[in-house]
Amino acid sequence: MSLSSIYRSLPGVLKLFLIVGVCWIAGAAQDARVPDQLPPAPPMRSVPESERNQINEIRDSKSRIKKTIEFADTHLQRAENAAGQQLYDLSLRELGFYLGLLEDAFKFLGKLNSGDRGKSRDLYKHLELALRAHGPRLTVMRRATPLEYATRMKEVEDFARDGRTDALNAFYGHTVVRDALQNKPEEKTKPKNTPPNPERQP
Repeated sequence: MSLSSIYRSLPGVLKLFLIVGVCWIAGAAQDARVPDQLPPAPPMRSVPESERNQINEIRDSKSRIKKTIEFADTHLQRAENAAGQQLYDLSLRELGFYLGLLEDAFKFLGKLNSGDRGKSRDLYKHLELALRAHGPRLTVMRRATPLEYATRMKEVEDFARDGRTDALNAFYGHTVVRDALQNKPEEKTKPKNTPPNPERQP
């Protein structure tokens, strides 16, 4: 007896259960063949060796920050171009270089800050202006990117926004600290001019 004749001989209810069971098994088999898609790894923050060598060779701090921002902008442009071609892994790779360069700039300014606050103040402002221009570009790129990659790009966008805030705080913080240090000696001299406590006189 053929399978078709057996199927025709079954009651209607059994036919319905058989159809549902076959569809469920087929769907489960299809799901088993599709591996779980892992989210992309976060951008690896690094500076290309050739660019790091060029940066380290620059002795003037202003020129160094300018060159670092120039390299970062180049990698951001490459990330935008790759995302426009739907090469999202390549885009994240370029964003990793972008982040690495920004981190290098902040570390350099942090060391410079301890030695010459006035000089680093203008450099923080220069970095803040660059990050201000990068913000809208990162937002546009993220919104045109599939969700799993856009999540990683959002991390880069947040880093740039927080970096801009840090640069602004450092810029204005130097003035506050300098004013406070100028006022402290005056406050210390006041007790010297006060008369001694009469209760302690012999």
